[in-house]
Amino acid sequence: MRNPRFYEPQPLAENSTITLSDDAAQHIRVLRLNPDDQITLFNGQGGQFSAHLSEVQKRSCKAHINTFQATDNESPLYLHLGQVISRGDRMEFVVQKAVELGVNEITPLISERCGVKLNAERMAKKQQQWQKIAIAACEQSGRNIVPTIHPVISLTEWSEEAVDCCKLTLHPRAKYSMNTLPDDIQHVRLLIGPEGGFSDEEITLTETLAFTETLLGPRVLRTETAALTAITALQCRFGDLA
Repeated sequence: MRNPRFYEPQPLAENSTITLSDDAAQHIRVLRLNPDDQITLFNGQGGQFSAHLSEVQKRSCKAHINTFQATDNESPLYLHLGQVISRGDRMEFVVQKAVELGVNEITPLISERCGVKLNAERMAKKQQQWQKIAIAACEQSGRNIVPTIHPVISLTEWSEEAVDCCKLTLHPRAKYSMNTLPDDIQHVRLLIGPEGGFSDEEITLTETLAFTETLLGPRVLRTETAALTAITALQCRFGDLA
């Protein structure tokens, strides 16, 4: 029997009844769930709760929370993806699949050859849309910690942020590969460029800021393929993918 998962951004406690958010209620109606149907709730604070629907109406839905489950599906590798925004639905695809693969943070970036031109209002709406996609990916994949989708910033701003971790940028002519990285990596900042690649100035900038140019293989990959391939390779090497 199906047991759908719902993100519920409010305090959750055993043996309590709550009114579900509008997003969750809409999803419940789409799935045609009924009172007494079993569901799972999580609020992004870790773990999840088994519950059942106590009321399903047109305007609101309620659930009774039964027990807490200390489920932890987070990878031991902390990954922050810096992804230059791509056209169409490719960015949505990257956000969805990166969350499924265990990424912890995503920052959408603007670079010299970024093909997407949006004003500040449209960018803010895009960020909200990408955050909803991340939530849905957590509901589907069993993650209980929702990755943060940060506001859009420039590649330069993101690259210059002071962080103590392994910083990688993909480059088809790099001299390092995933297999040549040190064995003790626990935190990675992964920079993925646009369809047209990085400019020479951007490559020079990332080099001066201690980013390691890394090679995935002999073939040139599309930006969305490169991101997901690199995340998978890192999770296999340092995370929890077998």
